[in-house]
Amino acid sequence: MNLEMTFDDFKSKTLKDQPEHKANGEKGKGLRFLSSRWWCPVAVTLGILCLGLLVTVIMLIMQLSQVYDYLQQQQANLTHQENILEGQILARQQAEKDSQESQRELKEMIEPLARKLDEESKKRMELHHQNLNLQETLKKAANFSGPCPQDWLWHEENCYLFSSGPFNWEKSQKNCLSLDAQMLKINSTDDLEFIKQASAHSSFPFWIGLSRRTPSDSWLWEDGSPLRPRLFRLQGAVSQVYPSGTCVYIQRGAVFAENCILMAFSICQKAANLLRPQ
Repeated sequence: MNLEMTFDDFKSKTLKDQPEHKANGEKGKGLRFLSSRWWCPVAVTLGILCLGLLVTVIMLIMQLSQVYDYLQQQQANLTHQENILEGQILARQQAEKDSQESQRELKEMIEPLARKLDEESKKRMELHHQNLNLQETLKKAANFSGPCPQDWLWHEENCYLFSSGPFNWEKSQKNCLSLDAQMLKINSTDDLEFIKQASAHSSFPFWIGLSRRTPSDSWLWEDGSPLRPRLFRLQGAVSQVYPSGTCVYIQRGAVFAENCILMAFSICQKAANLLRPQ
């Protein structure tokens, strides 16, 4: 009996020392842990941590999405700004191109105007020289005018003076009256040819004493006598109506009608101081 118990005890001890038996022992120990009262709080804590971690990940994803949307918006704004800037650069380049084109066109316009102005200046100088020559001619002619005052030209029974300055017709008339003369009156083709020759060296227009108030009036000289038919042909504004009337000037041998207020030179005329036989 004692030997049998001893053998059983030895067997039991031997089985305890075997791995399987040890594993069963550990499994039993684990089951005892699961059945322990600490398992539930630990599981809850782990679940809360996992849930918090999940919420954190979701929030990070949402924030990253917001950041991505913001970056996309900023990129769109930058693209829009770049487009605006590019448009402004193109507009400025076009404006500069248009400005250069305008400057080129303006230069093309100015150059002929400058040439024309230079030509006009030369013409003015030529007219000035012609005027000086006219004055010199009148001075030389005065030495041979005989019965006429100095600077006056003598032709048959009359003396003639070419004015040295331009005035309107009324002012020219007053100027001749102040010299005890009247404005030029042409009575014959001989008188007309003399005036043409005397003024041939000048291109200036010269008022004469012929005028009329309205187109229905007759052409009259200062002394009231009418114009002889077919003495000369009137050109210019013959049928025009001007408040100050229509007056006549002679230029390079041609006779023109024009507004009396225009500026022109004039020709005065008065009787020569001829010696009459007693």
